[in-house]
Amino acid sequence: MPFLSSVSNSTEKQSLTVSYLMNSCGLSLEKATSASKVVNIKYTDKPDLLLNLLNTYGFTKADIASLISKHPPLILAHPEKTIRPKMDYFASLGLRGPDLPRIICSNKFILLSSLKKQIIPTINFLRGIIHTNENLIYALKQSSLVIRCNIKKVLVPNMSTLRAHGVPEKHVAGLLMMQPKSLMLRIDLFKEVVCAIKEMGFDPMRRSFILGVRSMSLISKVNWEKKKEVLRSFGWSENDFLTAFRVQPMLMICSEKKIRNVLDFLTTKGGLMSLEVARCPNLFLISMEKRMIPRCAVLQVLMSKGLVSKDIDLVWQLNHRKEDFEKKFLTPFMEEVPAVIEAYQGKMGFQGFSD
Repeated sequence: MPFLSSVSNSTEKQSLTVSYLMNSCGLSLEKATSASKVVNIKYTDKPDLLLNLLNTYGFTKADIASLISKHPPLILAHPEKTIRPKMDYFASLGLRGPDLPRIICSNKFILLSSLKKQIIPTINFLRGIIHTNENLIYALKQSSLVIRCNIKKVLVPNMSTLRAHGVPEKHVAGLLMMQPKSLMLRIDLFKEVVCAIKEMGFDPMRRSFILGVRSMSLISKVNWEKKKEVLRSFGWSENDFLTAFRVQPMLMICSEKKIRNVLDFLTTKGGLMSLEVARCPNLFLISMEKRMIPRCAVLQVLMSKGLVSKDIDLVWQLNHRKEDFEKKFLTPFMEEVPAVIEAYQGKMGFQGFSD
């Protein structure tokens, strides 16, 4: 009987934990059951206080579910001693509204880190480089992992590497704000990246240098080569790649799929030569669905009516600002050719320019 009683009590406790995680925290049955293996809720008083506290800081049920599913023991954290001081500190930096939950949920370790020993010293260091709370919040949105980074062993050495290569302080700060994750790379690997970018012909004094460092530091060597292979499959030489990458370092942050789709669309349906795309790598950053296809559809309609030349520079038209494109190709023809509106709204599709 004692054994059966023990089993019964254990099952009841697990049942309470699963039920609470599902009903109060918003976890699915699968995640709640998994979490119940590492956390045991005996009483709901403290968890209730924690959830109320999170709600006062703008956490939705979806935010709470995300946070607790990533680290179930957080549900048993002391609301006033462990959680509130950190929430108050981040709020004092100007993190309010959806930004605070977003940053906290992106990194489960933030609420587990020491406020005095880790969070405050790291924030003070970052603010000493990028100066304003606004810049600080922007950096945290890019990668909240920086809060857990070792300042002395990682951030400081990597920033020193940039300075040693002649990168101006404003650009060092710019990289830290734009993508702190780049500066969290292992110091020997970061040195390799900086040297590689310099060998590619980037000038350390220019902003494009840190953009190049940013791109290469975020991509593994394997994925870097896979993306270059896609470009080579469309006839790009190493020199074509270097030229394009120097013009637009963000090119390599695009996925393999995006690179392939852009080149395939522009060389088949768009009628461009692959190397025409190489001379304007900004095209890889453009949304195909929201810009490329609708604009090509508009131009196709106008070409079919003889209202624009078939020799029009497509690269230039795709790069036009929204206002400029509309002023040139939409406004003058809306009454005469209403179809341009449907084309621009993406209702007509685009199968390619006819001969």
